[in-house]
Amino acid sequence: MRAIEYLRYGAPEVLHLIETAMPCPKSNEVLIRVYATSVTAADIMMRTGKPFVGRFYTGLNGPKRTIPGFEFAGKVTAVGNAVTLFKVDDEVFGGTIGLGCYAEYVCVSENDVLITMPDNISYEEAAPVNGSAITVMNFLKGLGNIQKNQKVLINGASGGLGTYAIQIAKHFGAVVTGVCSTNNLGLVISLGADKVIDYTKEDFTQNGEQYDIIFDTVGKRSYLQCKNSLTEKGIYLSTVISFTLFLQIICTSLFGSKKAKSSATGMLSVQARLNYFEELRELMETGKIKTVIDTTYSLSEIAKAHEYVEKGHKKGNVVITISDLSS
Repeated sequence: MRAIEYLRYGAPEVLHLIETAMPCPKSNEVLIRVYATSVTAADIMMRTGKPFVGRFYTGLNGPKRTIPGFEFAGKVTAVGNAVTLFKVDDEVFGGTIGLGCYAEYVCVSENDVLITMPDNISYEEAAPVNGSAITVMNFLKGLGNIQKNQKVLINGASGGLGTYAIQIAKHFGAVVTGVCSTNNLGLVISLGADKVIDYTKEDFTQNGEQYDIIFDTVGKRSYLQCKNSLTEKGIYLSTVISFTLFLQIICTSLFGSKKAKSSATGMLSVQARLNYFEELRELMETGKIKTVIDTTYSLSEIAKAHEYVEKGHKKGNVVITISDLSS
């Protein structure tokens, strides 16, 4: 099978296409033919080995798992003899912290974050859900305890996390403000934002507005910058954790009513992530949320896809198509 391998940390060029043996499912695993995967900030971290703390998972001196990729959407082609939840030809999507999804086939435990796809979405639309949409659910519902009629600001509203965040926040009944660049105002409005701020013309931390939740999906505005824009019991959420933010999380957990929070969604229990995933599946099946796709690349173009994502200007998600549906 074809797969993407990397043997050292570095620039996108460390990713290269190889031919390798197809994996064989263990008794509790399913073999999935992968039709689509995605490129996210987490994939960039895996490739670069930065921040360094991430290497305690990926490998200190070099990658322990040489085929990257967290997310997949595809079809079950074989099952282990102990598998009871899935059968051959099931269309499935999900993710695994075991990686290996930048390949034509991957083995996944039936007890991992894995469910059948709704009939009304494509493999390309399904692939990013495990990484980006589950992260948004963890932050807004889990950490933020989002409530109806709360004022929620999404910074980075046009990105992979942001496009899901607008829709999910609206689903929970929040009044949503999206922050993005001029070119993306129309997209953010189309996803349901009640108000849009063009960050090239207005600084939301200086306009006097206050929010119950500020969700910084891109790690561009710090807690201290946002503190005055939070209501008395407001919560600042950031997906990009730094040492400074770590100290602020500890400090605000002990003192004051305003809180700073972050989380490594991939480190949640499988059941916690699966619960979010099941909820997202229903929202997609009923058309309440959709996946926004910026660009689609082939597996052989993976380095180009990483380079594009790393620039930080994508609208929605970048998807990698792997297997040919006609074959």
